[in-house]
Amino acid sequence: MHPNALLELCAELVDSLLLFDKPADALVSDFFRANKSLGQRERHTIAETAYAVLRQRPMLQHLAQSGRGPMARRLAILAWAGNEAFLRGALKEEEQQWLKQVGSIDRAKLPEKLRHNLPDWLVEPLKARLGEEQFWQLADAVNTAAPLDLRVNLLKAKREDVQAALKDKGFNSTPTPYSPWGLRLEGKPALQKLDVFTSGQVEVQDEGSQLLSLLTEAKRGEMVVDFCAGAGGKTLALGAAMRNTGRLYAFDVSGHRLDKLKPRLARSGLSNVYPVQISNERDDRIKRLAGKIDRVLVDAPCSGLGTLRRNPDLKWRQSPDSVKELHDKQVAILNSAARLLKPGGRLVYATCSLLDAENEAVAQVFAEAHPDFTLQPAQEVLAHAQVDAEQAKALSDNGYLRLWPHRHHSDGFFAAVWERKK
Repeated sequence: MHPNALLELCAELVDSLLLFDKPADALVSDFFRANKSLGQRERHTIAETAYAVLRQRPMLQHLAQSGRGPMARRLAILAWAGNEAFLRGALKEEEQQWLKQVGSIDRAKLPEKLRHNLPDWLVEPLKARLGEEQFWQLADAVNTAAPLDLRVNLLKAKREDVQAALKDKGFNSTPTPYSPWGLRLEGKPALQKLDVFTSGQVEVQDEGSQLLSLLTEAKRGEMVVDFCAGAGGKTLALGAAMRNTGRLYAFDVSGHRLDKLKPRLARSGLSNVYPVQISNERDDRIKRLAGKIDRVLVDAPCSGLGTLRRNPDLKWRQSPDSVKELHDKQVAILNSAARLLKPGGRLVYATCSLLDAENEAVAQVFAEAHPDFTLQPAQEVLAHAQVDAEQAKALSDNGYLRLWPHRHHSDGFFAAVWERKK
């Protein structure tokens, strides 16, 4: 493809993403379906350029003001994630001169808001929580692309065998530092056609998400519910932990999301999973299971701000009002899910948010309303679930699981664990 044609495609995608009317990953998928002739390298350049614009939008828009031509093209030039020589082949002489001038600017001397590239409403609570130094470490971390984490399906393979199989195909991986099931690869290698993927030996799953399943500690023969199952990443991990025994319900209000679980379920070899579309958290099918379930995982709908490395558009699509609405919904879902537990049963509440309002605040509201549930220290639960004791301590904060991208090199996660009194 001619360099200018590739740059124009980058600009076209950037233009559509900056409308913020749909999730970025959905828009990127739609874009590639409409441009099926693109090769893997071209797709990588286009996607990574577009995501770089989303990560650094305030700074890049500020720098782009000095250029000429369509704004989306200027942004794509500044965020270019492909071969630099290829980019030069797409630029006019005046664009090359402009890019050189912009490159001479010391970005470390720009105003704060152009360096952290976060909305003002998000900066205040994060600084209050972390302090100045760690806030900047977090800002750097969430403005960097995430590596690719895999969860090894222990029903079908051992971690070291999968690691060796990946290496044979030219993919170097390292064991995840906390999850005993995980492998980490740098970048975004295409694995979908590899035997370890098609045979169900691995699933793509961030290490933090794997730890939520570990906290649940689902056992053989139990009755378990994944209350907000979505596409089923944690459902599959729970099913494998149950060694394909017992009964595992995957609840979700979205039939479309549950449909995405079906091919993953087929690859996994699990037969103990029962996907169920529910109308809401008060659905009659939930009432019929009240008091019968051993373990419930509630990975609640949330702002997703812990996943900014993967979904940078969320910081521009969320707002304080949306977080307040989510808090109320999270409390309602958690209250409903708690009814499912039998005495002695375990309840895990989790989000992939960085904000106290969706995490500790929800846990506190629930605890005050449910004296029949006892908080279980996350550090002790993790240590019991095969995580090294010192590492478990590093993952815990005030009795909860708290993962931060800059500290733990995972997505940002929160989890609280309770046991229903006998």
